[in-house]
Amino acid sequence: MQDIPNPSPSTARDAAESAAERRGIQSIEVGGSLLSALVREGKPMMLKDLAREAGMPAAKAHPYLVSFGKLGLVEQDALTGRYGLGPFALQMGLSALHGLDPIKAALPEAARLADDIELNVAIAVWGNHGPTVVHIEECSRQIHINMRPGTVMTPLLLSATGRVFAAFLPQRIVAPVLAAEAAAVGAPPLEMSPADVRAVLDEIRTQRLARALGNPIPGIHAFSAPVFDGGGQLALAITAMGPVGSVDPDWEGLTACRVRAAAKAIERRLGKQAA
Repeated sequence: MQDIPNPSPSTARDAAESAAERRGIQSIEVGGSLLSALVREGKPMMLKDLAREAGMPAAKAHPYLVSFGKLGLVEQDALTGRYGLGPFALQMGLSALHGLDPIKAALPEAARLADDIELNVAIAVWGNHGPTVVHIEECSRQIHINMRPGTVMTPLLLSATGRVFAAFLPQRIVAPVLAAEAAAVGAPPLEMSPADVRAVLDEIRTQRLARALGNPIPGIHAFSAPVFDGGGQLALAITAMGPVGSVDPDWEGLTACRVRAAAKAIERRLGKQAA
């Protein structure tokens, strides 16, 4: 019979530590459900309501709230008795937000979207010269689109990406750009009156999505969605594009729905609460 060697003390210790890390500390996880309930609710709550949302009796929840209060994670209003998030929770949230990189948060979602709908996906941010493509995620099939990182999507109203920024950036930023483009000598004819422009931008705001069918690249359709950060500011646009026939042009079609979903997923990564 072959002897089975005993694990060395260091190996056994490492295994025990690894198991402990996987187990975690249950009391912290239980208490964390109270903090999660406060975040979901978005307003101060009575003890009984908070405990119910966290799935525990009020008598069990109270000691956790006392400890969280000492840490500044929650605070209780002296008049109403309601519990809300405390100053340290705010500091933690702000610190996390400051450390977020919107482009980094968008990259995995862009890759997932490109694989899902088999279209090329671009990420664009507002740069010194307008909407600027910073990343292109190519899908598995060959799609020939003359676009690369660094491409500036102007005039704004010609592309789905540009239209997102025109619709959702503050007017003090967008209005001068649109006016300059309209007055530029040799600018591509948009054949859009001011009323037409307002109607297009209003539709984009309603749909939370922009589309461009066959422009600025002939034979290419695109849908672009805005991505807002935790503070409600436009962080970037995510755009799916491909040849006519591979893109569903309907506002509620597969392409539109998947692009909207990807934008929402990035927003969750950036700390934006669901509307």
